[in-house]
Amino acid sequence: MWGRNVYDSISKFLQFQLTVNIVAVIVAFTGACITQDSPLKAVQMLWVNLIMDTFASLALATEPPTEALLLRKPYGRNKPLISRTMMKNILGHAVYQLTLIFTLLFVGEELPQSRCTAHRQ
Repeated sequence: MWGRNVYDSISKFLQFQLTVNIVAVIVAFTGACITQDSPLKAVQMLWVNLIMDTFASLALATEPPTEALLLRKPYGRNKPLISRTMMKNILGHAVYQLTLIFTLLFVGEELPQSRCTAHRQ
């Protein structure tokens, strides 16, 4: 039961980390190519990784095993750590996050401001 729980936690952690790192690298590279200045500096990327690693590992390490883990068949020794479903989830979430980030980065100034900031002026 504990072995299956550890395997599942590692898989979730890898899925989360790969998504965050793929997005950070693409944003830094694309932003540097288009705007001639990286939107994420090296120190900022290190902080993002540090914070993401810490909270993700704490959340996944504290997840207790359940009896339901014993009801499913065990994974084989040759099963890849990153499955097709995980890869689809990683790419899907990365595209979603990149869409939001690039929208804010390139068209964020043209988006309408909220009424609260309009009344303050």
